[in-house]
Amino acid sequence: MNWLLPEHLADALPAEAQRVERLRRTLLDHFRGRGFEYVMPPMLEYLESLLTGAGQDLKLRTFKLVDQLSGRTIGVRADITPQAARIDAHLLNHEGVTRLCYCGSVLHTLPASIAAGREPLQIGAELYGYAGIAADLDIIRLMAGAFDKVKLPLSRVDLGHVGIFRALAEAAGLAEADELAVLGLLQTKDVPGLRDACAAVPSPYREALFALPQLYGGTEVLARAATELPALPAITAALDGLKHLIEAAPELPFSIDLSDLRGYHYHNGVVFAAYCPGYPAAIALGGRYDGAGSTFGRARPATGFSLDLRELARLVPAGKPQYAVLAPSAAGDPLLAAHIAMLREQGEIVVEMLPGETACEGPQCDRKLVRLGEQWIIEAIQED
Repeated sequence: MNWLLPEHLADALPAEAQRVERLRRTLLDHFRGRGFEYVMPPMLEYLESLLTGAGQDLKLRTFKLVDQLSGRTIGVRADITPQAARIDAHLLNHEGVTRLCYCGSVLHTLPASIAAGREPLQIGAELYGYAGIAADLDIIRLMAGAFDKVKLPLSRVDLGHVGIFRALAEAAGLAEADELAVLGLLQTKDVPGLRDACAAVPSPYREALFALPQLYGGTEVLARAATELPALPAITAALDGLKHLIEAAPELPFSIDLSDLRGYHYHNGVVFAAYCPGYPAAIALGGRYDGAGSTFGRARPATGFSLDLRELARLVPAGKPQYAVLAPSAAGDPLLAAHIAMLREQGEIVVEMLPGETACEGPQCDRKLVRLGEQWIIEAIQED
């Protein structure tokens, strides 16, 4: 059965591939119109480049192999973000703000979920060189504008800040193993497990860690957080930053989740997750990951987002299909050949039949070119 693919890998057949390509062009044009320049990193890199900085959490998801030219271990990228950080830090070497966007396949050793594929088509945008909250707002608005462009409404954009838990863990003196254990409990909102794990944590940090899983919901959660969490400088700054985002973009459906700590080992500021109606998982993820380029010689402020374009294509309204015009073979008929060329210049899809071809299997044709006297005209194809 040579036609079978490995599990969680799939072909994109013509209808899906056309939707995906249309979305890719729409979103890249959206990014370009806002000054984000397109880059195309390679599929393979030396493993240490892929797994440094922002890529450490990807270690188990990255395919590894030996480069036959150098003998070194190389990896198949599982995320384009570390590659964009490398390009900013080492190749472009700008002093000021750099705006980059990308789109390409990534490969995962294991699917992120039962329904996920192992070859997402990742599209995203990254902003480097600006440490202020204005950059996070710019990226969130860029993401929201992308969903507007494809006519897919956002039901909510969850905001969090990994600096809050980091400040609590440091103030409480948690050992690394304990910090990782508490982190896992917070991510699953396991309150009973959290109470057991934090039993020896001193006050007020124990109560603050208990409170984090409950600090989610509408934007009013920020006011609760300000009273329930200790007034550590890092926590105060984080809550002020989240408040600024909400006040600066009242048009966006913001909500709060202070125990959303995904990407904890490389994110160090605001994180966000976008959701669409009727879809249970986040459709886009992003956040701040300052210092990602340090391994490549330049530690730069950074923030960005990405999403799986193939998953997006399944959610976006299908839109009106574009039908094709069926034409007979133009061999030996320069008038017909000129007419076909004119229609294609006008944006029509024209399928020219090959000599002896009797039917078009695809794309779907709703019109045909027929000869009327000395002219070729288009007429509708009548269904049988």
